[in-house]
Amino acid sequence: MSAMAPLCLLAGIDPKKLSREKRLLLEAEFFVRIYKKLEDNVRKQYKHYFSLLKFTLHKENVTVEENFARSFIQTMLSAGNYTLQGIARYTNTPEDVLIEVIAGRNLHPSALFLRKLIELDRIQRRDFYHAIVKESLEEE
Repeated sequence: MSAMAPLCLLAGIDPKKLSREKRLLLEAEFFVRIYKKLEDNVRKQYKHYFSLLKFTLHKENVTVEENFARSFIQTMLSAGNYTLQGIARYTNTPEDVLIEVIAGRNLHPSALFLRKLIELDRIQRRDFYHAIVKESLEEE
């Protein structure tokens, strides 16, 4: 079963009936929805910080975008389920690059890196991601 299959089943979609192009678009749609929910979690972590500094919505968005990968990796590492070496291996990213992201020196890692990072976390927290997609689908 592909990684997309459980999400498609959750959405009531038979992926076998879709063309390759439609499957890719659907995968992108799921990625965007998951990313937005995870981004909301990062925004909640910084909520107090934003209010203290009286950030505008634009400044909040920029800060969340620039700190998403750093915050996400730190959360993964602090949970104890991952090591820096394991994340580097799975995402096919040198450890030095991960350290730069964590330190805030690389604020714009590639989309492929983010996809692999989320994919790795999804393996460990499958129920959490199903809940995110389900909630996202119900918001429509």
